[in-house]
Amino acid sequence: MRTVLELLTLSADYLEGKDVPSARLNAETLLADVLACKRLELYLRYDQPLKESEVDRYREYIARRGKYEPTPYILGSMEFYGVELEIDRSALIPRQETEILVEAILDSRKGGGEFRAAEIGVGSGAVSLAAAANLPEARIVGYEKSEAALALAKRNAERLELADRVEFRHADVFDDDFFAGERFDLVFSNPPYVSENEYKTLQPEILKFEPPEAVTDFADGFAFYRRIAEVAKDALVEGGALFFEVGDGKADEAARLMTEAGYRDVERIKDYIDVERVVKGARI
Repeated sequence: MRTVLELLTLSADYLEGKDVPSARLNAETLLADVLACKRLELYLRYDQPLKESEVDRYREYIARRGKYEPTPYILGSMEFYGVELEIDRSALIPRQETEILVEAILDSRKGGGEFRAAEIGVGSGAVSLAAAANLPEARIVGYEKSEAALALAKRNAERLELADRVEFRHADVFDDDFFAGERFDLVFSNPPYVSENEYKTLQPEILKFEPPEAVTDFADGFAFYRRIAEVAKDALVEGGALFFEVGDGKADEAARLMTEAGYRDVERIKDYIDVERVVKGARI
């Protein structure tokens, strides 16, 4: 019978041979799920033999990861900014850098009392639900074009018991009557910002498994920024704020588009590795 250490070593070597990033971390994360324990607990269980059923399940996980299926899709869940989310292939996997967007939203509402916000393009619901979990005074409406992603976001809201404060709606931001007269204190979005040319160069985990429409705008990478800056201006109350997550190197253009659309006090916020990750501006 294989022990924890033996299986981890074999699996990490296999994933490294497939050029899977962070092979050892992936091997540990997947085995921890099989054994229903925390990843760090594996270090205390190196000599533990696995049952045949556990080995079979683990081999299936490693085989899927070796074909570049992302770990959150294999496990069907992940943690994001303190909330546990169901994850499937209908929505983009939330990235660590997106937590900067959540932090910017939270910082803007410290001591601000009850407020109403809108998210455009909710995917799994990660940003809206993380914000609502940390701001009891928040009332958030999330808009999503994909019906499959919308269903996922609604399940997450129900499971986290946040459906009374976070409402998810089916809508396309390019529809003429998108906001239909609604008014908000904040609007935020992590839109598809990879250009069509950039998309072709992405890693296989994204190209093979994540929904293309959540990654790229099939244009220059700024189509959603232009449209959202336009529609949000009419929906925001005076002094309300628009927040964008932006890709590496895209902050200058996003800030220019926001300024051109008439927003004031446009600023950038850097992420953990000093990349300008969020651009925000206030409605005049």
